[in-house]
Amino acid sequence: MRDLKEYDYGALLLNLSTTSLNKAQRRWRIAYTAIYSARAMLSLVKEIVPGRIKSSDASLSYTALESGGGAKINSMPLSYVPDIDQERLVEIMKGKDLPGIRALGGVEGIAASLRTNATKGIHGNEQEVNRRRDLFGSNTYQKPPPKGLLFFVYDAFKDTTILILLACATLSLGFGIKEHGLQEGWYEGGSIFVAVFLVIVVSALSNFRQERQFDKLSKISSNIKVEVLRDSRRQHISIFDVVVGDVVFLKIGDQIPADGLFLDGHSLQVDESSMTGESDHLEVDHKDNPFLFSGTKIVDGFAQMLVVSVGMSTTWGQTMSSINQDSSERTPLQVRLDTLTSTIGKLGLTVAALVLVVLLVRYFTGNTKKDGKIEYNGSKTPVDTVVSSVVRIVSVAVTIVVVAIPEGLPLAVTLTLAYSMKRMMSDQAMVRKLSACETMGSATVICTDKTGTLTLNEMKVTKFWLGQESIHEDSTQMISSDVLDLLYQGTGLNTTGSVCVSESGPTPEFSGSPTEKALLSWTVLNLGMDMESVKQKYDVLGVETFNSAKKRSGVLVRRKSDNTVHVHWKGAAEMVLAMCSQYYTSTGSVDLMDSTAKNRIQAIIQGMAASSLRCIAFAHKVSLNNSGLEEDGLTLMGIVGLKDPCRPGVSKAVETCKLAGVTIKMITGDNVFTAKAIAFECGILDHNDKDVEEEAVVEGVQFRNYTEEERMQKIEKIRVMARSSPSDKLLMVKCLRLKGHVVAVTGDGTNDAPALKEADIGLSMGIQGTEVAKESSDIVILDDNFTSVATVLKWGRCVYNNIQKFIQFQLTVNVAALVINFIAAVSAGEVPLTAVQLLWVNLIMDTLGALALATERPTNELLKRKPVGRTEPLITNVMWRNLLVQSLYQIAVLLILQFKGMSIFNVRKEVKDTLIFNTFVLCQVFNEFNAREMEKKNVFKGIHRNRLFIGIIAITIVLQVIMVEFLKNFADTVRLNGWQWGTCIAIASLSWPIGFFTKFIPVSETPFLSYFKNPRSLFKGSRSPSLKKP
Repeated sequence: MRDLKEYDYGALLLNLSTTSLNKAQRRWRIAYTAIYSARAMLSLVKEIVPGRIKSSDASLSYTALESGGGAKINSMPLSYVPDIDQERLVEIMKGKDLPGIRALGGVEGIAASLRTNATKGIHGNEQEVNRRRDLFGSNTYQKPPPKGLLFFVYDAFKDTTILILLACATLSLGFGIKEHGLQEGWYEGGSIFVAVFLVIVVSALSNFRQERQFDKLSKISSNIKVEVLRDSRRQHISIFDVVVGDVVFLKIGDQIPADGLFLDGHSLQVDESSMTGESDHLEVDHKDNPFLFSGTKIVDGFAQMLVVSVGMSTTWGQTMSSINQDSSERTPLQVRLDTLTSTIGKLGLTVAALVLVVLLVRYFTGNTKKDGKIEYNGSKTPVDTVVSSVVRIVSVAVTIVVVAIPEGLPLAVTLTLAYSMKRMMSDQAMVRKLSACETMGSATVICTDKTGTLTLNEMKVTKFWLGQESIHEDSTQMISSDVLDLLYQGTGLNTTGSVCVSESGPTPEFSGSPTEKALLSWTVLNLGMDMESVKQKYDVLGVETFNSAKKRSGVLVRRKSDNTVHVHWKGAAEMVLAMCSQYYTSTGSVDLMDSTAKNRIQAIIQGMAASSLRCIAFAHKVSLNNSGLEEDGLTLMGIVGLKDPCRPGVSKAVETCKLAGVTIKMITGDNVFTAKAIAFECGILDHNDKDVEEEAVVEGVQFRNYTEEERMQKIEKIRVMARSSPSDKLLMVKCLRLKGHVVAVTGDGTNDAPALKEADIGLSMGIQGTEVAKESSDIVILDDNFTSVATVLKWGRCVYNNIQKFIQFQLTVNVAALVINFIAAVSAGEVPLTAVQLLWVNLIMDTLGALALATERPTNELLKRKPVGRTEPLITNVMWRNLLVQSLYQIAVLLILQFKGMSIFNVRKEVKDTLIFNTFVLCQVFNEFNAREMEKKNVFKGIHRNRLFIGIIAITIVLQVIMVEFLKNFADTVRLNGWQWGTCIAIASLSWPIGFFTKFIPVSETPFLSYFKNPRSLFKGSRSPSLKKP
């Protein structure tokens, strides 16, 4: 056993006098006294009971890192007391305190205080990371707690109709108990209470469930991946796992994950508009402005950042903690449904008012009877009886309003959107904006990127040309050492990628974009470059990072051995070629780039591009005046061809979209030959349509130079736009929308943000997409795969289709219930369905119906239909046909039962009323099957896959049996015998054959409601019927 004194924490703390500690250390000392006392106690236990608890030296070890200056920096041993505390770091960042940083030894001094090695990062072991999290906090925000179940219960009580029903129930309960005593008198009022309670609880539970679902999706969408340096390796971690002391890599389009200081990098510009509101981009450097703030975006350059504040200690964290994510976003479909709900509600209110007036008039004129006696007999009738009867009449009228108002419509939308969002996550699509779910179903055009979306984005160098010579993989030794050295500079210094030589294996690890990784891999493994050696020989003076407008990147370096300054450019082959006046040969000689040589090299580029290769060129120049990155008079070093194969299944997905009536347009930065080759491979261009190829393929510069009239005329025929810039993509989206198209656009770069925002549906890429692109989009395609885009299209149509199914089902019940109650009230002075029975129907129709129909999964049949237009009515003629036929059947059957039921079945009034109630409910159960398919005759196809639907039908039937057979006083029913049950089921089951034959009836393409707006169209339509057979 090692001597305990070696780790005597108490002695360590006591020996540190207050005079030897600065203010920060004194604060830490107080916090650590408790921790280390506990550890000392644990050590004593280990000393006393050596056999049971083995001492572990690993937890007490010191691990050293070498600092930039070669000094050893401990990676925070257990007795470590930081030289600077969190409060001081927060003050420095808040006040942008540059003198404060200098007083602490600059950014390097702060890194040393935090035990961070600028070149190797922190240790990535769990113990170290947890210790830093304990010291400085985690990178999470304290958000207001999500709304609880009681909030939604309270919210449900705000409904006016519910409050009126509760008031009626209270009065009914009071008068019932007074008249019949507690044992018998509570039934009517109490049953209304229970029914209302059930409606409130089910509604509150549904809303609460959706709130939790949206909250979960919100957390997933904010879980950004960040690249950090730990244990000398670049690795991707969750933004929530970033700790103080981490070295974070930042590039164009990234969101800064925490507050930090600039360690190293070039040409860094930051957009702080989200914090300051200022639109101007701020330059960040090591000397004058090293401050980087959480939540802001990188718009240019690249850098390494030292994290100094996380979570609630950051400015962004303090702002975000006061903001509650609102999941009550209204989608366009929900707005349209609100209007529909309002219209139906007004109609229901009118019917209820008429029923109320008729029932009151009949009651006070002595035309109503109870137990064979006239209910109202002037002044002879007690006041209590009169009030009780009026309350009963009012409750029936109010209940009619409750049934008439289709509050299930918004619930159905919420349910289907939430269900779709959850399922789409497993199908590699994360919905950021609810409206995109439904809008995607109406998409008529999808503008897609090539790289990574249609292709795998797994680059590999397969061709290399040096001047006009093709260099094969086995003949790289032919290349002159001078040219090789220049190629090492061009790839090793002009890159945002890195090479990490692993201790575990001989193959190095490459990081960066797929293009950068492919180029570095080729140079290291094929040409024998030692990247660290190259970096040590040169000082980087200036950098121009790659952007999609210029399609190239450059670096200005000084060779340490002779102080010569070199310019290197790398980028799209024809762009770089245009900057060159000379080219290298494999021997190292330099030849003049005359027109003949340029034409030959252009032919080489076109040949590679036609083979679906992405062409990247390297150029070099010795700068004499050190005036920056010169862009002319360069010498071409070579051209590489990178193969990026098409994704498997992409051609099938393109074909599926075409069959669905959706046009696919490919917008790419690659040259026209590569773009055309990939378009043919994916099926965007057809080999049989050679005639239209000229009109179908354009370059970005050509498209933007068209006049507005030419663009609008040619845009329908364009299938491929090559060498396009983000502004060209934006221009195309605007033109397509002006033509009336519903446009979906994919994008991954920061510059794609305007097009993503302009489009009806913005689809960003989850892997290659920048945080700026993701924030501007509506849906994130998690696997960057075009097949997932086609899946999103299918889900979009499914959402719209499910809503329409539910509308058809609900309106059938609405129409039937309103007509039956109105006719019965006017003719007989009573309604066949009591308040409790109507509330039960409302529960089946709204909540359970919404659950059953809103959770149907998408089928391939949905993609065989044409897209739904912007102005197409929500309730189609097919829906009107189906719901009117079913409603008329239900009305006819129930009115026959109401007026002739007693004589037909030879039963008393109570049994007749129960038969009406039972038949009405069972009709809805059978009609729910019909609602699954609006046009197809087989309504049972795929039903075994929707277990929720089957479960809800089963629950409804079981509850209905309980209502009729066991809750007689509660539901105002009597028991039915087997023959009567069989009759109810037989009548209700006729809904199936009626629904089957109804679908043979052809419908006009002219919207049904337009006939009422313009009656003449009825006669026009009869002369030239435009019929569509389902």
